[in-house]
Amino acid sequence: MNSKNKIELNSVTKRLPKHLLKFIVKQPYEEYTAQNQAVWRYVMRLNIDYLKNTAHSYYLDGIEKTGISVDSIPKMEGMNRILKEIGWAAVAVDGFIPPNAFMEFQAYNVLVIASDIRTLEHIEYTPAPDIIHEAAGHAPIIANPEYAEYLRRFGEIGSKAISSDKDYEMYEAVRHLSIVKEDPNTSENEIEKATEVVNNLQNNMGELSEMAQIRNLHWWTVEYGLIGELENPKIYGAGLLSSIGESKTCLKEEVKKIPYSIKAAQQNFDITKPQPQLFVTPNFAHLSYVLEKFANTMAVRKGGLKGIQKLIVSKNIGTIELSTGLQISGVFTNVISNENKPIYIQTTGETALASRDKELIGHGVIYHKEGFGSPIGKLEGINLAIEDMSPKDLEVYGIYEGLNTELFFEGGVKVSGQIITGVRDLQGKIMLISFKNCTVTYGDEVLFKPEWGIYDMAVGKDVVSAFSGPASSESFEDIYEVPSEKTHKINYSKNELKLHSFYAEIRKMRETEELDLARIETIFNEVVNNFNNEWLLFLEMYELTHKNEGSFSEVVLKQLEELKQEDKNKKLIEDGLKLLS
Repeated sequence: MNSKNKIELNSVTKRLPKHLLKFIVKQPYEEYTAQNQAVWRYVMRLNIDYLKNTAHSYYLDGIEKTGISVDSIPKMEGMNRILKEIGWAAVAVDGFIPPNAFMEFQAYNVLVIASDIRTLEHIEYTPAPDIIHEAAGHAPIIANPEYAEYLRRFGEIGSKAISSDKDYEMYEAVRHLSIVKEDPNTSENEIEKATEVVNNLQNNMGELSEMAQIRNLHWWTVEYGLIGELENPKIYGAGLLSSIGESKTCLKEEVKKIPYSIKAAQQNFDITKPQPQLFVTPNFAHLSYVLEKFANTMAVRKGGLKGIQKLIVSKNIGTIELSTGLQISGVFTNVISNENKPIYIQTTGETALASRDKELIGHGVIYHKEGFGSPIGKLEGINLAIEDMSPKDLEVYGIYEGLNTELFFEGGVKVSGQIITGVRDLQGKIMLISFKNCTVTYGDEVLFKPEWGIYDMAVGKDVVSAFSGPASSESFEDIYEVPSEKTHKINYSKNELKLHSFYAEIRKMRETEELDLARIETIFNEVVNNFNNEWLLFLEMYELTHKNEGSFSEVVLKQLEELKQEDKNKKLIEDGLKLLS
């Protein structure tokens, strides 16, 4: 990576595991056009003017505390210098990233910021994540310590949520829709097709996975949350804070307000439309209460047969933790059960064993490259579990090095072979027993043959936890895939580049306070002749000239009044003019 594209890590981002670093991109600051800067400034000025009375009180304080300028798109480096004072950081990414990865960034106190910015055509709202949504929506509220801790815990819990294969389909479909919808060169037909795919998936998700439910909770709080009294709530959700359209309509009576509870996990949302209902939390502490309540329903805290079955459905890397603390990470493909309890588990392909989130020496994916299988539970007819046996007990029951033994497990799994070694935890409790010349059977089914090599048997009477991803982040190189479809870079025509240069000239005059009225008039005439729908540039010209004597500002105002005849522009122009009155 050359120095131009080098990404600077700070004390917060240096803690990120390697598998997350591949999502970070260099913020393309030099690619922002003067029109992009004007879009940022318009939205920020409008939002601050409106939200000072309707947003949570921390919003305006947070704008200042997180180093966000009203007049210019923020630079990531500048934001980070200020964010680290509150223990957070920001990184740029390319659009939507996989949900588990997004959550994991959050768990490390890192705000993921999509570095692109919405086009003028989508100034009110865009389904694509952009820097207005991320920086001006998410960042200010994390200045509140209670909310920041909720966000971190949400990331910690959400990154463990188990997905279904449909969740990944949905993620890819939403990402594709957001990319094509924000590209002005996309045909209407292509947008319609992408929208149809998302709608079909939304209507056919089946039973909601943990990740789908966590995503719902995230949407109704972090993105579209209201706070305070049900009759008169304030806005704190980033989706509302960054949408100049929906931030106003969301407080109207026709949008139903519901007290926030765990039921929100079952309420799906449609990213392509305004939300017909919103949830109101009385305070930020209540968000954490609901989150913990939901976490208690997740496999990460319940484990058991259902937890393993969720991992099998996910078809992705997941982890189960046994009662001994042994953690098995891989793609789970089979579980044998008896009386609603798992009695044998099986992974396929690269697998790693760990304890306390640290890979066991010699038990990484190179050693377990073909998969891993093991009985779970107690031995038949023996009340004392292997993990609870003292060295004397182990000897009595024929579990010691060098002995040819047969172990009969409850439910019918049998392990026969010569014990060669074992692995114990720091307290001396046995977690793993290795055999040679080993055969493992379940009834007539052979689960392991001696010619397959050494058999490593996990020790554990129960599966106490099951969660998405590996126990040790060092075990697998590719936990998440970087999306192959990249956000489209807009190729501007010569005409469009000329238009952007006019925006740049007007911007420079405003910043330097050196007005050249003759030049503004020349630019105005050229824009009228070639870009006569460019209402935002006319608005910026009017801002510079309306306090000056002379009739030219009236000419600009007349042009704006004409553009107001179009319904699409009317509200945007009216709101912009109000800022100047």
